[in-house]
Parts: sequence; C-alpha cells; structure tokens
Amino acid sequence: MPTSQHEIILEKLTYGGEAMGRLSDGRAVFVPFGLPGETVRIQLTQEKQNFARGEILEILKPSPDRITAKCKHFYSLLPAGEGLGMRAACGGCHYQNLPYEKQLLAKADILRDQLQRIGKIENPPVLPTVASPSEWNYRNHVQFHLTEEGKVGFVNTRGNRTLSIEECHLPESSIDNFWRELQFESRINLERVSLRAGDDEELMLILESETEETPELEIEADISIVHIYEDHPVVIAGSNALTIQVLGTDFHVSAPSFFQVNTPMAEKMVQHLQAQFPIPDSQFTLLDLYCGVGLFSKFFADKYSKVIGIESAPSSCEDFAINLDEFDNVELYEGVAEEILPALAPQLTEPMHMIVDPPRAGIDKFALDAILQINPQVIAYVSCDPSTLARDAARLIKGGYTLQNATPFDLFPQTYHIESISIFTR
Repeated sequence: MPTSQHEIILEKLTYGGEAMGRLSDGRAVFVPFGLPGETVRIQLTQEKQNFARGEILEILKPSPDRITAKCKHFYSLLPAGEGLGMRAACGGCHYQNLPYEKQLLAKADILRDQLQRIGKIENPPVLPTVASPSEWNYRNHVQFHLTEEGKVGFVNTRGNRTLSIEECHLPESSIDNFWRELQFESRINLERVSLRAGDDEELMLILESETEETPELEIEADISIVHIYEDHPVVIAGSNALTIQVLGTDFHVSAPSFFQVNTPMAEKMVQHLQAQFPIPDSQFTLLDLYCGVGLFSKFFADKYSKVIGIESAPSSCEDFAINLDEFDNVELYEGVAEEILPALAPQLTEPMHMIVDPPRAGIDKFALDAILQINPQVIAYVSCDPSTLARDAARLIKGGYTLQNATPFDLFPQTYHIESISIFTR
C-alpha cells in the first residue's frame, strides 16, 4: 500500500461522503471526513492514473464549519503519541462534523454537480434540499451486522470488519430503546440482523441467514421475529408484517419488503408529487415503475382511470395487492421492468403519466428504451443515487424530455445519501 504523505487543501464535498482536493501533480484526491477549505496532511491509501484516495493524518487548518460529532463512534484522529491517522470508526455516518443546514446545502450542490458532469445538463434546475423534520432518530429500519462474538455493530470505515457499537443516534426511539438488548451467542450463521418499527412502536426483528436452519434465540420482549433465508420469510414470533402510516394512510409492509426508512420524509415526497403532477383528465393512466408496496400508487389511484404497477420483489407485490385492494382500476405486473415494460409498451396507447423509483443502479437500458417508446407526458423520477439519475436524465433529454426541476430530499441526515425527485416533461 502506498505510504506517501501530502499536504493539500480540500475544495468541495463529493458524492460518496468524501472531500476532494488536488495533489501537486494535478490529480484529484478523495478524502473521507474532511471539509471544504481545510488544509490537511493525508496519507495515500490508493493511487490510480487519474485520481487517488487518502486518509487524514492531521488537520492543519480546520474549517470554521467543523463541529464536534454527536456519536463516539464517528471518526476521530488519534491523539499525539499514539501515531497519526484516523481511528477505524463506524462507516454509517459521514457528515456529523458538519452543521445540519450546511449538510442540506452540500447535498443540493452535489446533485447539481452530478447532473452537470454526468448528465451534461447546463445549469440544472436543482431546488433547495427538503430538510428532514428530525436530523437524529429518524430511521424506522436499522440493519446491523454481527461481530464474531455475536455483538451487534456496523461495518467500519475501512470496510474490513464489523465494529461493535454502544450508541447510535439514527434509529427511531422504539428501535433505540431496544437494540442494546440484542445478544447472540456468536454469529450463528446470521448474515444480518434488522430492527423495523411500525405504528404504535410495534417492532419487528428480522434475521437473515445463508442456511435454512432457523436460529435459536431467547427474547422476552413482545415483538415479531422473522427469519429470512433465500427471500423466504419464516415467522418465529408475532406477525410477518408491520403497519406503517403515511399521511394518515396505513401501509402493510412485510419483513422482506422495501419501504422508505424516514417516514415523515416519505410524506413530504408524496406531497411533492401531488403538487408537481398536473391534474389528469379522466382518460389518463399512471404507470408506477418499481412500485414497491404501493406508496405512491395508493395516493394517486383515485385520480387516474387506470394505475399499472410493475415490481420484481414477490413480497412487495403481495403488499401492493393488499395496500391497493380497495381500488378496482389497479393492475400489477410482477417481474423485472426490463422484461415487462417492452412487452407492455405496444398496448399502452392512452395518455400516460409515470412514476419511476428504481434501485441504486438506476433504470435498466431496455426499460428506458421502452419508456421512450411509451412516451409519457410527465415522468417523476425518484432517485436514491444522483450519479445513475444523471446518466438516465441524459438519455431522457436526448429522447425529447425536458428536466423541469430536481428536488433533493434529505431522507438520510448525517450521511452522504441523497434521495431526489426529478420532473421530466415531454
């Protein structure tokens, strides 16, 4: 591993939680836990032809924005006498050293930068970041890894082991009041352990393993416990699903199903879509691609003559059917978008609006080709990764769409993750 040391000035925050500076040879160097404007001494950890990565040995001139992190597991520099460099810390948070209002500004800047550099969009119309009502204790779902001794923790900043933790300030209060009680004899074949919170502080413990054998454990609390092996859930105690309420509407969410982890922000996203979508006339269809458990479809089903959902996860499809059961104008196709959408496209002749909420990898190329063939009047693109959003935006614009606006939503305060909703019109 390279050991060369450099003194650099950090210029800006980049997507992924790092700050960027330049080496004397002009190469960009990316450094975690630094802030723009800081002079730092770094040690290179990776060198490529066009860029490098490093870690901070010493902050020679700190940013006036730098604050003390709330959590003891956030990175810290080793004191003098213990050598230089970062302690191996929890890799869950990236911005606890930055005031919350500055985190919001940084995320809008990063989204704008990605749309400019990758999407080749000049002056992208990025709106201010919508703040989370809570910058702490906002997560309704927390996924832990286990140490070899069976203690719960998170993967460390270097990504090479699980760090046992004593505190975390991100889970909702019901999870936060419970997770310390999780004790396992050892890793007992468990890959991951999750806690999920529903309404009325209802809790679910989800155990994921690579073996069919149901793990034995003793928990005296009144919670649901579900074991998942190869996507097949087995209920050990309680129920296989929780109820999560969004804007007064109940959603049935099964153990393996995806749901937004910040419930008040899910509400803000729904309200944003309601405000951004033009009110359709009676003949419009809404196509909800990667529809999940029906979070968006449920709020729009009474506004359209037909709603078509497409989703590949079986458990989410089952939840969608339950959540949209009251509507007669809803169809659901189970399978991957890149297979279903091209087959459906020739049949979809009515005027169309579309919501697309793909995974981190963005929209599959064949699915995007089919979207351009269907030619919806309005596309709302819900993204959890600005780089794949920017790539797909370039293709939509080339296909005749205009980006009206892109709004970042801070579903994940203290971290680099950026959720956003972009509105494209034909």
